[in-house]
Amino acid sequence: MSAQNTTLRGLGYAFLGFAVFASHDALIKVLGGTYSVMQIIFFATLFSFVPMAVTILTDRTTGNFLPHHPWLVLLRSALMVTSMVCAFYAFSVLPLAEVYSLLFSFPLIVTVLSIPILGEVVRAQRWAAVAVGLIGVLIVLRPGSTDITLGHLAALTAAFCSAFASVLVRKIGNEERSAVLILYPMLLAIAVMSIAQPAVYQPPSLLHLAMMALVGVFSVIAQHLIILAYRAAPAGVVAPSQYSQIIWATLFGMAFFGEKPDGWVAFGASIIIASGVFVVWRESRSNASANTPVLRVRSPRADTGATRPGE
Repeated sequence: MSAQNTTLRGLGYAFLGFAVFASHDALIKVLGGTYSVMQIIFFATLFSFVPMAVTILTDRTTGNFLPHHPWLVLLRSALMVTSMVCAFYAFSVLPLAEVYSLLFSFPLIVTVLSIPILGEVVRAQRWAAVAVGLIGVLIVLRPGSTDITLGHLAALTAAFCSAFASVLVRKIGNEERSAVLILYPMLLAIAVMSIAQPAVYQPPSLLHLAMMALVGVFSVIAQHLIILAYRAAPAGVVAPSQYSQIIWATLFGMAFFGEKPDGWVAFGASIIIASGVFVVWRESRSNASANTPVLRVRSPRADTGATRPGE
């Protein structure tokens, strides 16, 4: 197969994967109107655990399930669980496109965190992209003109925790088994959410239980598609495809939730997306980045829980 065909196949995987992610998030919004995010996460993680367990069993890396960096693995797991709770809550209470606009600050946060954690040297152009992206975030939030709600803060917290978790993978991923990086966050999520169940549990209907199962299964399918995309196409080509989620968010929001596109959110999102694409482009240039922290993030959605590390 020619390089061009392989790249197109990779892009196809990527766009399909992010469409599945958007469907995953729309289901969360539907369920969030009835159930606590703690209950949704509990059942979604349980249903995603089985297919992810298959992945764990196929890991041929020698060794046991004890991490080489236990505290960093635990910190990453806690960040991923926090990101899940915050993202699920944000999707439940905010318009889909607005949540995505704030989650898209992820590559900018990765760029900043990579400096103290990975020793990345960030020069003027990427700093400028981060500053412009921050302006985009402020346009979306419009402090003083509109109320900044707990949902907005939750979306930004999800972006920060997801970025932090991704940078930690870049730091320890070569020394830890994939099985360890998959298993610990899922077990922590199940343990924490099970403790919360007595306070939040509502008996779900069969339809809603099936939807919770789909949330978990969709997260596994989407992660697998994204990894296939990175195997088939260059990272600099695949990474910007994540912004296609804003299209699905707008369509789903209008079709199913009566959400009308907000001009200011669209303007701010455009600035954030342009900044993120510039960071990806800049990292893809030779000698521009020692660690390429954004390009090497193979799983940009740590908030889904069933996140597979980069390959």
